[in-house]
Amino acid sequence: MSIRETDIPALARGCAVLGTGGGGDVRAGSLAAVRAIRAYGPVPLVRLAELPPDALVVPLSGIGAPTVSHEMIHGEDEPKRIAEEVERLFGRPPTAVMSSEIGGSNGVAPVAWAAQLGLPLLDADGMGRAFPEVQMVSMYVAGLPADLVIMSDVAGNVVTIRPVDGLWSERLARAVCVAAGSSALMADYVLTAERARGAVVEGTVTRALEIGRATEDATDPLTSLAAELGAVRLITGKLTDVERRTTGGFVRGTATIEGTGDDRGRTLVLELQNENLVAVEDNQVRAMVPDLITVVDTETAAAIQTEGLRYGQRVTVLAWPCDPLWRTRKGLDTAGPRAFGYDLDYVPVEELAHG
Repeated sequence: MSIRETDIPALARGCAVLGTGGGGDVRAGSLAAVRAIRAYGPVPLVRLAELPPDALVVPLSGIGAPTVSHEMIHGEDEPKRIAEEVERLFGRPPTAVMSSEIGGSNGVAPVAWAAQLGLPLLDADGMGRAFPEVQMVSMYVAGLPADLVIMSDVAGNVVTIRPVDGLWSERLARAVCVAAGSSALMADYVLTAERARGAVVEGTVTRALEIGRATEDATDPLTSLAAELGAVRLITGKLTDVERRTTGGFVRGTATIEGTGDDRGRTLVLELQNENLVAVEDNQVRAMVPDLITVVDTETAAAIQTEGLRYGQRVTVLAWPCDPLWRTRKGLDTAGPRAFGYDLDYVPVEELAHG
């Protein structure tokens, strides 16, 4: 299978939903992907089982504040500089590109990066969604060493970091990112196909396409999307307040939705850090990380990123279960509510919905 220009709209819609508000605006990634496919041709989509054990897989993602990425768009030079650094360090060129996070623009833009490098795209990622911090990837949860990070920015800088662990990879990469204007391209956990088995979330590019296609010709896009996701509808209403700030390389804040129609009289508050992290109603948690929480337009079911939230929007908030790896002890330690500073014991969204 190859990803063609006609696949990009569905891929973008699916990645936006999986972005849970973060991962970057899919419009920029979509434009880059379309342009690259037109210039270099369709991008082969390969399964992990199709790669030889020693194939070198390079996970790529944009790092930084989504609000900044609107203005500082990655070009063709950044992925090429990273690929050159990978070849210099490993003594051989990369075999395939992988998205570090399937959510948001970071799920779409790797199509462009793979096309520019003349490489296939692996049907997998490191999250099954989007998370804001570098160590919040399946490779870290699987216990792989976080001993190499390669970054490049629009100014042409290339920085290679040798962190001692995943937490230090976040601290150091974030510092470089902030110095670069809160936007950079990053490769971390460069690994062989053999080491990737059991350490990445497989099938996520295909999954994003399925989610995106679920609303293509639907007479009721919202119902179709919720059914495709197996999602709980937390509230339908009007966005009445957004408090948002960019600090430390993240977008942080809250969003308040007041219910309309059958939900009139209810109020849901979302806590944000690039992504939607926690949903609270009447001091009761309705959903929390690592489960997925996405805000969508009530009429079109198009996902709305955190930086796109505006007063007066008519929205619906959906929540659904994360990949099982995030519900392991290491997964929750890495990306559960306490990892973000919330004094909450994780409860799966399906239990909260029926509790």
